[in-house]
Amino acid sequence: MAHTHDHEIVSIYPFTDEEIDQLMNNSLECVLMWGTKDGWPVGVTQSFVWRDGKIWITFAAHRHRAAAIKRDNRVSVNVSSAGYANADGTLPSGAITFKGHGEFFEDDETKNWFYTALSKRVSPDNPEGEAAFYSLLDSPLRTILCVTPVKKIMYNAGTAGRHMAGKVDESELGERLSGDLDRMNRERAKRGLEPR
Repeated sequence: MAHTHDHEIVSIYPFTDEEIDQLMNNSLECVLMWGTKDGWPVGVTQSFVWRDGKIWITFAAHRHRAAAIKRDNRVSVNVSSAGYANADGTLPSGAITFKGHGEFFEDDETKNWFYTALSKRVSPDNPEGEAAFYSLLDSPLRTILCVTPVKKIMYNAGTAGRHMAGKVDESELGERLSGDLDRMNRERAKRGLEPR
């Protein structure tokens, strides 16, 4: 089926697995989102580590987000290419929102590898800065959240730009998902518009 490059259809622009790893290993921050007891969606910007297809984040155990995620471990994490420099255009551009389940860890083995990995990300090529950040992280109130993704919502801006310029082979495009097919055409019908 031929795809259109209609600006309202974006699900056809996923990342490859390699591009996901590039985005996640180069972006320095994410937005962690959860639901509060009274139903409000809330998000905060965090540093993170991408390891084995999971997102690892840390914060103090007394934060509201810790209680909220323990109550309901369904969370989302958004990562954008705006979180890294890409002057030469060799890294993917766009964003991914991961829907997933959160699990807390406070054991010494997890703390050691995670604090080391996060300190290297925050202070690359700076052993003194790395050691200082590790020391900051290594506090008695700290907890570590591991988010295991169950769904990815992706927008590959590079592929979208090339598609709109007529420079993409149809084989590079992803499947048109229900939001950009069924739901969009129901909304178009409600507004008296032709289906796409």
